[in-house]
Formats: sequence, C-alpha cells, structure tokens
Amino acid sequence: MEKQNAIVLYPSPPIGHLVSMVELGKLILSKNPSLSIHIILVPPPYQPESTATYISSVSSSFPSITFHHIPTITSHSSKTSPKHHESLVLGILRSSNQNVHNTLLSISLAFNLRAMIIDFFCTAVLEVTADFAFPVYYFFTSGAACLASFFHLPTLDETTAGQNLKDVHTLLNIPGVPPIKGSDMPKPVLERGYDVYDAFILFSKELSKSSGVIINTFDALENRAIKTITEELCFRNIHPIGPIIVNRRTEDKNNNKEVSCLSWLDSQPEKSVLFLCFGSLGLFSGEQLKEIALGLEKSGHRFLWVVRNPPELQNQTEPDLKSLLPEGFLNRTGNRGMVVKSWAPQVPVLNHKAVGGFVTHCGWNSILESVCAGVPMVAWPLYAEQRFNRVVIVDEIKIAIPMNESETGFVSSTEVEKRVQEIMQDGPVRKKTNEMKNAAESALTETGSSHAALTTLLQSWCP
Repeated sequence: MEKQNAIVLYPSPPIGHLVSMVELGKLILSKNPSLSIHIILVPPPYQPESTATYISSVSSSFPSITFHHIPTITSHSSKTSPKHHESLVLGILRSSNQNVHNTLLSISLAFNLRAMIIDFFCTAVLEVTADFAFPVYYFFTSGAACLASFFHLPTLDETTAGQNLKDVHTLLNIPGVPPIKGSDMPKPVLERGYDVYDAFILFSKELSKSSGVIINTFDALENRAIKTITEELCFRNIHPIGPIIVNRRTEDKNNNKEVSCLSWLDSQPEKSVLFLCFGSLGLFSGEQLKEIALGLEKSGHRFLWVVRNPPELQNQTEPDLKSLLPEGFLNRTGNRGMVVKSWAPQVPVLNHKAVGGFVTHCGWNSILESVCAGVPMVAWPLYAEQRFNRVVIVDEIKIAIPMNESETGFVSSTEVEKRVQEIMQDGPVRKKTNEMKNAAESALTETGSSHAALTTLLQSWCP
C-alpha cells in the first residue's frame, strides 16, 4: 500500500511560536485534507503557560495532526545570557537534534515525507535534516520587514564589527525597512558575544540557502518589504500566506474570565473601550503599574486592562489588585473600567464592537489580531523583536501610534493619558487600520494573494 503524504512541522517551544505553527498545520489541512501533519514538540525550558490542554484539544479536533513529544534534555552553555530567554530555548533545541533525527526516521518509515517546516529558532536541526531527501522551509513568525532585516543582518554584523548594535547611534538603512535606530533592532542581536547573537547570524546566513520561507503576513500589509526581499535581495522563495490568527483556543471557551470580560463589554457603547494587554511574558514593575493606572484614570476613557504580577511576584498565582494599584483606583474607575487578573480572551475582546483601541506589546500575533479586528494600536514594546515591530507599524504601515518612554524605559502617567486620548479619536490611524482589515479579509479569499501563495506551495509538495 502506498504511504500517505506527510508534512513535518518543528516549532520553537514558546506558546506564541507553537500556536502559530499549529495554525499553519490546520491551514495546510484545510487546503489538502489528504495530508498527515506531524508536529515535533521540544519541552520549553520554562513554563509561562501550560500547553498540555491546548495540544490535547487540537489532537481531539484534528485527528490528522499528530504530536511527537521529544524527551526533556538539560542544556548548558558558557555564553548563555541571562538577559535572553531565547538563549534557553536555543540551548534545548540544539541538544534535541538526535531525538528529532530519530523521530524523523520513525515518521519516514510509515509516511512519505514531502516537506519539513521549521521555526527560525530551530536552525540547528539542519545538521540532521541533511540525511533526508525532503525540502526544509522556514516558518517566520514575525513580519516581512523583520525578515528583510534578518537577510541584511550578516552585512550589519560586518559593517559594525567591534560595535554592539545597541551602541550604534546613527540610523540603520536596511532594505525594505524604515530608517531605524540600532537600539530598536530585535533584542537578541543588540549585543555581541552571546550564543543567541551567534545563532541569529547563523540563521540569517542559512535563510538564502533554504527551500523557502513561509511568512505570516500578506501583500497589502507589507508590500514594500516583500518586494524588497524578492527583487532587491533576490530571494524569490518567500510565501506570504497570512494572516494566520487563532480565533479562539478551544480550552478558552466558557472560561469564567472570558464570560465576565465579554459580558462587561456588552454593556459598553460602541468603540468606547481601550483594551490593554501585553502578552504572556509582558511584565511591568509595581511602580509602572501604578503609573498606567493614574494615566487611565486621568484620561477619562473606558478601559479593559489585563494586569499581571510584577517580576518579583511571579511566584504568586494571582495579582492582588488592591495592593498593586493606587489606593481607591478600582472604586473611582469602577463605573467605566474593568481590571482583570493575568488573562483575557484577546481575539474575542478585540473583535467586540465596544473596543476602539488596543495598547499592545507589539508581538506579531497581537498585531495581526488587531489588524483583523480593525482596531488601531498604541505600541508599547517590551522584549524580543517588539521595538522593531513598533517602528514598522508606526512609521511604515501607520496603523499605530507610539507610547514614548523615558531613557530608563519608564512611561509617565501623562504619556499614558495623552496616548489613550489620541488613539480613541477618529483619525488617519483608525482609517488605515480599517483599510488593512479589509485587505486581510481579501488576501484569504480564493482570489486573494495569500490563498494563491499557499496553493502554489502545496502544489510543489504534492503535485
């Protein structure tokens, strides 16, 4: 009997990367249900959010998706930086190569492997995939402008030799990207001498050798960056198939917090509520939380704010809002604001008619979710490539306004108040965001650019 065709997906462990890759698998299946999807999972070196329930729900809903769990391996690196959680991820991925190789061998005995798609953090696996005949593609979980910067990174590495990008004070001119400060580049490449920096340089060099790069964006959103990669940088094998977003994770449905948030929003006027949410790793100091509260109070606007514990209190299960926020704040703002602890159902909230603005940490998934909901953003980056994303969505795409920090990174209540009032008004940013919402919907239709890109890719795997 002829073997069934299969595609192997290899995501990086953090939840944002994992969910994006799983959604890619679902999308591939929706276009070609005869395929079998195999997802190789390496356990995360830290556990900010459990993935077990999510994986279980996907397995039960999509029998054509099989998860392969790699055993836990302890990794040590002399150059690992405590400043980068990415270093921990890279270490465990490197140490998992032999187990991944064994898993690929096992899958290949029962299935006809047509392609493997890897997260860019998983570049080290190329050392073992060379033993197989299938093509290897990257799945890039950020935008096309960020991808263009990675194509250019080896050049930056040479032209700034001996200097850290965080110390480069002239604007960098990267093809396809607005002029950008060195300090706004992705956090892992700001400082030489660590394994995470070396890994990103290696990844950037491997990009042009790959079979192709699948990217979670669409032509209308990042047309200049996509054209730059294909024409100026001469890499033709880029496949913009987005936006891929999670409408709602199965285990989130009927969550008490979800019911509470959405019920409260039901009672608010249309486009009157500002939503503040900063991702699973987005944390603020106690002092900064109080400053945000003061700014929200002074703004006079309605708000829905997700508050997480400060870093020093992360071992506590739920935030104590009365001690974290200014005295009396909850009482004074109770008639127009709602503060929720740790988590809110981001996509349903963004798509609620009452929400008119979004203060975000600029994670790419959150940006796409906001675009698809037509909600303009206040960009407040915190880690990873988020400062880079802020430059792109503020200066290039113009679907956000910036939250400006002091030199120490602190944001005053006055700045919060100013930006809240600005984003809640009708203006060019809201208009452009609505245009991008319509363009996102169009890209995914049968005549759309993203649908065409995915169809071409699938036909190359399974003619």
